[in-house]
Amino acid sequence: MAAFSAVNDAHLEERIRALTQTARLADGRELPVLPFFFVQDLARALARSRTREKHPRGQAVAHVERVALALGVCPERYLRNHDAYSLVEQLRLLESGAALVGLGGLGGYVLELLARAGVGRVRAADGDEFVPTNLNRQLYATRRSLGGYKAAAAAARLRLVNPAVDFEPMAVYLEEADMLKFFQGAQLCLDALGGLADRAALLRQAGQAGLPVVTAGVAGASGFVATVLPGEKGPADYFGAGAGAEDSQGTPAPAVATAASLMAAEALSVLCGRGPRLAGKMLVFDLNQMSFETLTL
Repeated sequence: MAAFSAVNDAHLEERIRALTQTARLADGRELPVLPFFFVQDLARALARSRTREKHPRGQAVAHVERVALALGVCPERYLRNHDAYSLVEQLRLLESGAALVGLGGLGGYVLELLARAGVGRVRAADGDEFVPTNLNRQLYATRRSLGGYKAAAAAARLRLVNPAVDFEPMAVYLEEADMLKFFQGAQLCLDALGGLADRAALLRQAGQAGLPVVTAGVAGASGFVATVLPGEKGPADYFGAGAGAEDSQGTPAPAVATAASLMAAEALSVLCGRGPRLAGKMLVFDLNQMSFETLTL
């Protein structure tokens, strides 16, 4: 993130206090809130400040949100996160970073959820392009995006959803030799790869980097989600390498979205400071049976 001057921050804190309003929650509690368009106005003024070189608009918005949260004021964008994440946890999310491998079915939904929750930095890699068979489940696959890079579609979407996210898309197939560099600045890796062939390499390099890996897979109406701590075994170690059952059973949208939501929930738990809930475990679901079971790895 870009540096902002102490003079600007002192003035910014003053302006935030002056513009803060009170939101009354359904249970009668009151919460200090900085309205959305005031955040935009403050960021616009900060971005064109003459005390420092100009800053990209998204960085300025993120800075305003972080300063507000540090003052105990909730940016309106995150108001409906109340009780899910404290203001301290929300600030941790804005200051956190994640590395996401894959921007297809799982990765697209995961990215969307992390961005809306307020994760500050996401670096994502996917060298694939959209094809018509992606339309059944992949969030960023549309008639207009067919034939285009998934990374480019993800970047365009995030500019609309939450430009304050420092998003670094890479339209490449990540090689094992490049993974350690890819992980720099992240506190967590998200494995949204298809199949099983490349997952062992991802676990090895994430372990070397000291990062937990939130991983998932889908086949038909069923799927799994797990968190692999550095040096521990994950589902890929038991399933082996190959295309995976998804090729024979398909990947319908409800199962993909379910797995991605569970991945995002686990990632947010780690990034906000609560720690993993699925470390050494695998949550298995079957939407045909509406069953969820947690197994120990």
